Amino acid sequence: MRAVVQDVIGGPEVLSVREVPRPEPLPTEVRVKVHAAGINPVDWKTRAGGGMAGVLGEPPFILGWDVSGVVEKVGFGVTTLKEGDEVYGMPWFPRAASAYAEYVTAPARQFARKPAAASHDQAAGVPLAALTAWQALVDTAHVTAGQHVLVHAAAGGVGHLAVQFAKHLGAHVIGTARATGHEWLTGLGADEVVDYTEVRFEEAISDVDVVIDLVGDTRDSTSTRSLDVLRPGGLLVAVPGGVAPELAAAGEAKGMRVSPFLVEPDGPALTRIAELIDAGGVHVEVAETFALDQVAEAHRRGESNRTRGKLVLRVQA
Repeated sequence: MRAVVQDVIGGPEVLSVREVPRPEPLPTEVRVKVHAAGINPVDWKTRAGGGMAGVLGEPPFILGWDVSGVVEKVGFGVTTLKEGDEVYGMPWFPRAASAYAEYVTAPARQFARKPAAASHDQAAGVPLAALTAWQALVDTAHVTAGQHVLVHAAAGGVGHLAVQFAKHLGAHVIGTARATGHEWLTGLGADEVVDYTEVRFEEAISDVDVVIDLVGDTRDSTSTRSLDVLRPGGLLVAVPGGVAPELAAAGEAKGMRVSPFLVEPDGPALTRIAELIDAGGVHVEVAETFALDQVAEAHRRGESNRTRGKLVLRVQA
């Protein structure tokens, strides 16, 4: 099969497409013919030596965790899926899923049936971003109707889904984004949008119950500054980079809760998310699709930090 292989840590130029052995499913696993693979920030961070490079170990390895495709072979013991089922998922994370390839194998229960209303390109942009947003809001923050939720980087892959999920949960949703994305985010359900390039968000926002921080302290101390917008006892969910001792201490001093976060494979949550997509309650924005041979260009596009929604590799022409 064709796959994108990385032999050394480095820039986008280290990604190359070549033939590798097709994987075989073990008991309880399925082999999925990949139609499209989502591209996420963790992909290019890992390629460059950050992200999950420490988990994957030394190259060579195949990047990617987001998959949309068709079950092509079923291992012994699988009862939830059958050959021909259209599925999507984020298997194995944070271990290697090797999604930038024509086939992947993974436990059947880490997949869910693809939303019928979504193409493979759209579905491939969902799993990692949607599970991050869903698990942060539902399982970590336990957001309830009437709460005020702030989503940083609201126009990004995770952010635009977090806005929609928070609205679905009945929250008053505030997002930070450049002005070009405000009308779009309002259409997705945001009640307020703040242009962080024009105003310090802590001067424009207050009395928030939950902050979903998708930026982190490495960019203008966003996590630490977010403590100033929370109500007493409010929760900051720090997605990129986790919680440094300094951030934890600052939160404790202000009487705020601070939680690290890392997304996990979650077939049942993907089933619920597919239901929301099929019901028309959630929209997945795919900014651009790339052929497998264009993977380096796709990474460069992602690293520009100017993408609205998701980038996707189209594996099957």
